[in-house]
Amino acid sequence: MPHQSLSEVHESVEIPKSNKGWRRVAAFFGPAYLVSVGYMDPGNWATDLAGGSQFGYTLLWVLLMSNLMALLLQTLSARLGVVRQLDLAQCNRLCYPKPVNFILYVFAELAIAACDLAEVLGMAIGLQLLLGIPLLVGVCITILDTFLLMYLQRLGIRKMEAFIIGLVGIISVCFLIELLFAQPHMLEVAKGLNPKLPNQAALYIAIGIIGATVMPHNLYLHSALVQTRKIERNETAIKRALKYNLWDSTIALNIAFFVNAAILILAASTFHKTGNNQVASLSEAHQLLAPLLGHTWAPHLFAIALIAAGQSSTITGTLAGQIVMEGYLSLRINPWMRRIVTRLIAIVPTLLVLLIAGEEAADRLLVFSQVILSMQLAFAVIPLIHFVSDKKEMGMFTIKKSTQAIGWIVVSIIVSLNLKLVFSTANEWISNSSSLSIKVLIVLVELLIISLLIYTIIYPLIAKKIQSKPFIHRTIDLPNLSTEFEVFKKIAIALDYTDTDSNSIKHALRLAPKDTHIILIHIVESASARLLGNNAHDEETIRDKAILQEYARFFEDRGYSTSAVLGYNKRVQEIVRIVKETQPDLLILGSHGHKGLHDYLYGETINQVRHLIDIPVFIAKS
Repeated sequence: MPHQSLSEVHESVEIPKSNKGWRRVAAFFGPAYLVSVGYMDPGNWATDLAGGSQFGYTLLWVLLMSNLMALLLQTLSARLGVVRQLDLAQCNRLCYPKPVNFILYVFAELAIAACDLAEVLGMAIGLQLLLGIPLLVGVCITILDTFLLMYLQRLGIRKMEAFIIGLVGIISVCFLIELLFAQPHMLEVAKGLNPKLPNQAALYIAIGIIGATVMPHNLYLHSALVQTRKIERNETAIKRALKYNLWDSTIALNIAFFVNAAILILAASTFHKTGNNQVASLSEAHQLLAPLLGHTWAPHLFAIALIAAGQSSTITGTLAGQIVMEGYLSLRINPWMRRIVTRLIAIVPTLLVLLIAGEEAADRLLVFSQVILSMQLAFAVIPLIHFVSDKKEMGMFTIKKSTQAIGWIVVSIIVSLNLKLVFSTANEWISNSSSLSIKVLIVLVELLIISLLIYTIIYPLIAKKIQSKPFIHRTIDLPNLSTEFEVFKKIAIALDYTDTDSNSIKHALRLAPKDTHIILIHIVESASARLLGNNAHDEETIRDKAILQEYARFFEDRGYSTSAVLGYNKRVQEIVRIVKETQPDLLILGSHGHKGLHDYLYGETINQVRHLIDIPVFIAKS
């Protein structure tokens, strides 16, 4: 069983059982606001500014369509987390084979780094515009967000949600005042909701808007955040949770739509109307706001909103990085180290580009981050639709056929538009590059994307058929067997402190006469155990040792002689080492009962162990 998603805050919010409905509803509100900041992060601002300055209000309908797509996908993501109690990264890890899973992990990490890059740059640009801080210094300051996140998580998820909601409120108020300054013509604004694309350039910006709006990391994030609510595991409670999460998503994403629409409307009424049709950079917009609107506060509000957007987005981006790393790799390292690594993945490339190409490369870097996001989006959306459509795993909460059809239509739109953006950008790079090796590399990446895209669509469908297909064996001649057998004198049981332990112990009691010696094995996998081995003395090691002693007392109370042995760090190697040292006659390992290709993931420990030892292995299925 995968580790709990965001274990520090998992099920940390109690749902009131009082009859006052508003308290119960309010307890569910929060996760979607953390998600919504990804839809109004600095990476979105450039596409909104470009769309508004070049085409006025014409592309407002694209923002509305993107918001509806985002609402559907985030609702499905929340459904996955509530019903299966797994986040999207964990579900991918359970579904896809290990090599493909690793590629999906790398893509997800790249997408989060790209998104984080835009957020880091946006906040740094905001600090530069407001306070005159050099861009490089501003980027370095953003690493402090890591420590802010750690502090907020210590206060609890509700305090973090309140902090983010406060920043969202600042962004909304800033743009509301900007719109009051700009005084857009509301009838013309309404005409922008009529779907039309004037030319090819408008199509390109429309693709950019969709690519910047529907964020892949938000799907990972939302499926984990909804698990911070402690809900009862019955039909009524789950239905209620799904309903309230829908309300939460609708309100939060409509706020995000207002912010994005406000940026586009501001650009249309301020820049497009005055003939400044090529404003796409944040610094240009900041410089032109004061003279065009006639208010000195206009550029200051713009910079304040940019800082708030960057700050809120970096916090949620770091959380998404934690979810992806733990979900795909099941990698357990110290929380502070994990967050620093996640942040450095974004900051180091940003610093290198700024040092090599200068501050003028900042806006090009923002555009590049959106291309990377577009490239990865399909690999988050396609598995999500598969998982929430799976009747076996979702049960009665499987989405309806009509919702599945709409979901796949949305996937088709997103995938086709984003592939067009990715490939047009790649072709532009090929034409601008004189190096043959770079051109070949770009083509290979394109082929990899297409192949992986087809695989993610087809594999879950094929896997079901493979798992249900019976295996036919040829008839073999059995040798004459003696009816007398030696009983097991020593039985080793590998314990992982999950529900499978009860099955392992139950089978051991069936197989073990009273004079059998029971050897209990558990492998400690904490960060200290990885570094210090049997010298580790951290809280997890102490707890694991105490639990193992409880297991030992259970057998001793039933008259068995018992040994309790802890291993450290690498599970397979340690189990094999202990088995060879203690010389049992039988090893019992717990299994989660998955079949077919899923066993490639869950059965990895069992398969490796049984090939490295020369005694029988009993697999106790749950």
